[in-house]
Amino acid sequence: MFVRKLGLAVAALVALSAPAALAQKQYGPGVSDTEIKIGQTIAYSGPASAYGTLGKVEAAYFKWLNDTKGGINGRKITFISRDDGYSPPKAVENVRSLVEGDEVALIFGVLGTPLNMAIRPYLNKQGVPQLFVAAGSSALNDPAHFPWTMGWQPNLRDEARFYAKNLLAHNSKPKVAVLYQNDDFGKDLLNGLKEGLGEDADKMIVSAQNFQPTDPTIDSQMVILQNSGADALFLFTYAKQAAQAISKMSDLKWKPETYLHLGAASVGATFKPAGLDKSTGIMSAGFMKDVTDPKWADDPDVKTWTAWMKANMPGADLNDSLTAAGYSFGQTMEQVLRQCGDNLTRENIMKQAANLRDFRTGLLLPNSRINTSPTDYRVVTYMQLQRFNGASWDDVK
Repeated sequence: MFVRKLGLAVAALVALSAPAALAQKQYGPGVSDTEIKIGQTIAYSGPASAYGTLGKVEAAYFKWLNDTKGGINGRKITFISRDDGYSPPKAVENVRSLVEGDEVALIFGVLGTPLNMAIRPYLNKQGVPQLFVAAGSSALNDPAHFPWTMGWQPNLRDEARFYAKNLLAHNSKPKVAVLYQNDDFGKDLLNGLKEGLGEDADKMIVSAQNFQPTDPTIDSQMVILQNSGADALFLFTYAKQAAQAISKMSDLKWKPETYLHLGAASVGATFKPAGLDKSTGIMSAGFMKDVTDPKWADDPDVKTWTAWMKANMPGADLNDSLTAAGYSFGQTMEQVLRQCGDNLTRENIMKQAANLRDFRTGLLLPNSRINTSPTDYRVVTYMQLQRFNGASWDDVK
C-alpha cells in the first residue's frame, strides 16, 4: 500500500511540475536572461568597403533597440562585427572566432556571395544560423542541403531572369554584353541571364567579360564590350566596378540599354562616384522604397526612417540605399528574435526565421510581403523595374 501511495505521490508531483518545465526558458550558446550575442563579418576595408555601411547601420539599430526598448524580450543585443576586407579566408577566420571564442548565437548579415559560400560549410556543420546574408546567390536558398543558411534580398538568378524578360519584351533579338565578377556571384547572375534569354542566349550574348574583385580597373573589359557592337549591357558587379563601368561608358560615349545588379544600385556608393549625370538611364530591379525620391516624401515609414537616421546616424548619407537596407535587415532580425520568445536555442531561431508570415519592413515596396517556409528560404521576392533619372528612380511600366 505504501509503495502504491508513494507512486501516486510521485506521479502527482510530476504532473504538477510539467507545466513549469514546459514554461522554462530554453537557451543555446550566446543567450542568457539578459543578453543575445549576434556575430558578423563584413568588409569595412578592401574593394567592397563601401558596403561596410550595412554593418554600421545594423550596429546602430541594435544599440537603438537596447537603449529605447531594452533589447528584445528583455534581452540586450551584443553585436560583434569584424572586418574581413572582403576576403573569404579572413571571413572564415572571423566566423570561427565568433562561434568558438565569442560563442555568438548566430551569424548575421555577412556581405558577398564568395564569403558566404566560404563560411557556409562550417556554420552548417556546427548548426549555427547564418541569417539574412547580404548576397543573393540562388545557392543560398537550399534548405534541403544547407538548412542553417538563409538570404534576404531577391535571388540572383530570379533577378537576371527578370531583366531578360524585360529586354526581350521590346527587343526580340538583342546584342548583349555582360560585365561580371569572376566568382559565384557573377556566374550566378550570368547563368540566370542565359536562362532568361532562352535557347538563343549564346547567340544574343556577343561578349561577356569578367574581372577579379581585386582588379584596379575594368577599363579594358569595357572597351572590348563596346567594340562587340552590343546594344544592351548587363553590369553584374558591386559598387566599385559599377561606378568605374558607368564612368568609362561616358568616356567612350557608349550608351547601351544598361541593367545594373540591384546590390550596386546605390546613389551614394555607385552613382555619386561615377557621376549622377553619367548614371542617368541606368535600370535596376527595385525592391525597396528610394527614400530620396519625392514620391515617398510623405510616406509614414520613410518619415520614421529619416527621423531614426538623423537621431542615430548623424552625418550619414541619406542618399545611400545601403543605409535603408541595413535598417531593414535589422528589423527582420528583430522580428525573428521576438518570435522566439524565451526559446532562444539555435534550432528555434532557425525555425522562426523559416516561419515568417506576411511580414514586411516599412521600406520595402508596398506590394512586398515576406513569407518563408522550411522548404523555401527566399525572403524578399517582389521586384519592380526602375530607371535612374539623374536624381532618383522612376518605375518602368
